[in-house]
Amino acid sequence: MSRMNPRNLFVTTALPYANGAFHIGHIMEYIQADIWVRFQRMRGATVRFVCADDAHGAPIMIAAEKAGKTPQEFVAGIAAGRRQYLDGFHIAFDHWHSTDSPENTELSQSIYRGLRDQGLIDVRSVEQFFDPVKGMFLPDRYIKGECPKCGAKEQYGDSCEACGAVYTPTDLKNPFSALTGATPELRSSDHYFFRLSDPRCVAFLQQWTRSNDRHGQPRLQPEVLAKAQEWLGEGAAPDEPRGATVGGGKLADWDISRDAPYFGIEIPDAPGKYFYVWLDAPIGYLASLKAWCAKTGADFDALMADPSLEQVHFIGKDIIYFHVLFWPAMLHFAGRKAPDRVNVHGFITVSGEKMSKSRGTGISPLRYLELGMNPEWLRYYLAAKLNSRVEDVDFNPDDFVARVNADLVGKLINIASRCAGFVTKRFDGRLGPVDADAHAAFSAGWAGADAVAALYDGRDYGKAIREVMAYADRVNEYVDARKPWELAKDPARAAELHTVCATALRAFADLALLLAPILPATARRVATMLRLPAADWSAIGKPLPEGHAIEPYQHLMTRVDPKQLDALFDLPEAAPAGNDKAKGGKAAADKAAAANDSAGAKKAAAASVPEGTISIDDFGKVDMRIAKIVACEAVEGSDKLLRLTLDVGEERTRNVFSGIRSAYAPEQLVGRYTVVVANLAPRRMKFGLSEGMVLSAGWDDPAKGPGLFLLDVHEGAQPGMKVK
Repeated sequence: MSRMNPRNLFVTTALPYANGAFHIGHIMEYIQADIWVRFQRMRGATVRFVCADDAHGAPIMIAAEKAGKTPQEFVAGIAAGRRQYLDGFHIAFDHWHSTDSPENTELSQSIYRGLRDQGLIDVRSVEQFFDPVKGMFLPDRYIKGECPKCGAKEQYGDSCEACGAVYTPTDLKNPFSALTGATPELRSSDHYFFRLSDPRCVAFLQQWTRSNDRHGQPRLQPEVLAKAQEWLGEGAAPDEPRGATVGGGKLADWDISRDAPYFGIEIPDAPGKYFYVWLDAPIGYLASLKAWCAKTGADFDALMADPSLEQVHFIGKDIIYFHVLFWPAMLHFAGRKAPDRVNVHGFITVSGEKMSKSRGTGISPLRYLELGMNPEWLRYYLAAKLNSRVEDVDFNPDDFVARVNADLVGKLINIASRCAGFVTKRFDGRLGPVDADAHAAFSAGWAGADAVAALYDGRDYGKAIREVMAYADRVNEYVDARKPWELAKDPARAAELHTVCATALRAFADLALLLAPILPATARRVATMLRLPAADWSAIGKPLPEGHAIEPYQHLMTRVDPKQLDALFDLPEAAPAGNDKAKGGKAAADKAAAANDSAGAKKAAAASVPEGTISIDDFGKVDMRIAKIVACEAVEGSDKLLRLTLDVGEERTRNVFSGIRSAYAPEQLVGRYTVVVANLAPRRMKFGLSEGMVLSAGWDDPAKGPGLFLLDVHEGAQPGMKVK
């Protein structure tokens, strides 16, 4: 294995706006960063992983006022709900802070003074809409009117949702305040601008965006660099965030001030002026680190001055402009170090569609946890979709069930569940010798742990998972070929059984370590069971001594039940009629009545099913699954039955007797995939317990000719997939 990683890292994710709970996009970003951080720590890196609530701005001030709270009380209420999400999905920030903090105030004002001393702050008079009733200048999104392009009514002050036109608030026809309904007045006010158009800023950003980090890798992804070059080279892009006027360069100077009343940080020497939220929000990264330093006794200034410290940000593609132009220029010209890397990801969709609660395509992270769904299912599934490019990630419910059940249960956990029990029951919980040749064969032609490490480091998690699962396939092939369940029947082959189980469990330990950044809780349970390190990359590939003691096998992971996905995407049911607390009054009662009518119609339909047929509900009770035949043998004492050992994507194999001996020899079936009725009640036969039924086709009337054919499965199907 390669040497451990001495990297010194400061890692952040984008600060969530403190006006609501986390959504699935937040969780995806935090999982992506958490996997990277855990991997770096496994390789020996020192990491400070921090984030904070983005607490300032007019929307929070207004929302707090409507709630009858101070902005601080409002934000504190939001912050109080963060921990259940972070702990629930095993996201291990070292510190969580707030931009409404003394650290952020001091740093924001210090950075501003540094920019002012460099001659990069201008003061200009700006005309804006003012709400005479509310007594405040209105942000664009609090101004409505008729679109100047298509005439659509009730459009916001910056863009039309009907035709997509982009404009300034003063272009609106018949504008009004979204807060009070008053007709806004145009008034002038002095605003403070960061001169991003200054040739010094442009030259620095051209160099910074195109340069490599200290490891020789581009600090920006190709897609992000292309966007930055568009902004830097050919003028502002059409979708550039709104600033104010464009100065003498090719970038827009940035309006960094807002007038009182405003919830934010006061601008030094400018009474009644506050920093626009996007100035102090990214500084919140530094403020959170500074608070962590105070908590742990570290020296913040010395840490930031350490030339070995790498500053790495994980963000979504919607905030690129702020993080690759505004933020690095601010830091550089305030005399601070610019970020080493900005890692950008795409959005998350559901079955190819944008998130929409009303269409049932939204995923609530909290509901996911409340349903008892394993957070590592989601961590694994998202990781399998994530790569180093700026691509959207699609959550497909059927694919989620199939991938998790096939990979995590059918491939990974299956190894331990089929071997660990024999060690504790037959060999006093001590491992036998490892088959060195078999262990070497697992790695022959496989990319290896160093290749997986490079993929983790490059955030190509999907490729890393494919490599790990390729290794798991080799181990499962070994177990299938050696058949420990058969060896256990012959006392004379006890030594062989001992070696097979030890060899498989040694490989299983490696697999758990390879996936530990993604599955930290499972890795810890495996480490406890095998009495091994849970998070030490250097332990991969090291042999376990003969006689190494392990703990009894404990349940590691269940399969996903498709019904859990149904519940996750269920829309809230209407309140029952007569409930006067239900939102919507009569409308809710009407909906409840409609639901009752629908239930009655279903009952009537069930009662009218013609004789000799079944209803769709009856059919839905049959749970058919894809199964892999991992072993097959003729049943002694029967000329009809074969005993099939089936992998149905569970933690253990199933034993099924099938009357197909006349059509197939046992060796013809091993490795084949077929369909099994998985929820058939187990049946005790004189030859043993049959735990399902495999499906085959044939004539009921022998006169029509011979023929008995096991149902086959299309290439690509995996054990545990549901047939529907």
